[in-house]
Amino acid sequence: MRVDILAFGVAKDIFGQPSISMEITNDATVYNLKYLLENQYPRLKQLSSYMIAVNNEYVLPGDTIHERDEIAIIPPVSGG
Repeated sequence: MRVDILAFGVAKDIFGQPSISMEITNDATVYNLKYLLENQYPRLKQLSSYMIAVNNEYVLPGDTIHERDEIAIIPPVSGG
């Protein structure tokens, strides 16, 4: 299945655009998606951490991704 992934902050720079589309298996988990993303965009591995949100909620690595889910890559933020 094809999913659309939104990128924020430095993730947008890593992807070179504000969103990408990626082909994943029907039973893919967040862990599988992260693995595919880091292989296609190795600079993601250099981030100290980043979160993945699905349908406006942070998800765990074992959560399953569905075809119409809205996926977002959220890089670490700092502030004070």
